[in-house]
Amino acid sequence: MNFYVMTLFPEMVENGLNVSILKRAKEAGRLGFEAINIRDYTLDKHMKVDDYPYSGGAGMLMNPDPIVRCHNAVMDKIPEERKGKVRTIYLSPAGRMFNQDMARDFAKSEDLIFICGHYEGIDQRAIDMVVTDEVSIGDYVLTGGELAAMVMIDSISRMVSGVLHNDVSAETETFSGNLLEYPQYTHPEIYEGRRVPPVLLS
Repeated sequence: MNFYVMTLFPEMVENGLNVSILKRAKEAGRLGFEAINIRDYTLDKHMKVDDYPYSGGAGMLMNPDPIVRCHNAVMDKIPEERKGKVRTIYLSPAGRMFNQDMARDFAKSEDLIFICGHYEGIDQRAIDMVVTDEVSIGDYVLTGGELAAMVMIDSISRMVSGVLHNDVSAETETFSGNLLEYPQYTHPEIYEGRRVPPVLLS
């Protein structure tokens, strides 16, 4: 499974995904990650990617052209026979709330593209032209979509066969099946006077 993250801060995404289980899955060929700098696709000589919104509201909005050009370049990396199945996700407060069922659904795809907004978001025309899914990870505001993209990638990756040492873990732990996981304990048996429940010792 391949994840492409369109961002103004590729180093943030690369550092966040190149650790622990995700790093091992990448090295084993189970997952692929690529962070693409949207700024590389602007035609502005100053590498500018934002402008004032026509609404006159506060803040800046990302221009559509660098985003669409960047997305086209990412699509060119994907084999022709898979292009029709690509899902492009824009991280947006207005999107559908991300949950475990969505993670399971996205994990069925071979290629996912994430668009990380910044400033006040991105021009609606870019959304209309390339986005298939608008997704939110919660009712709060972040400075950009990078952290949200990494949250989704981590969750989706766990649903991909072979990523976890034990595939059963992805189906039995907290929130899978809409159930909360029971409390768990490890050694020592007694810690600061607190014991492991006897039922777990039998």
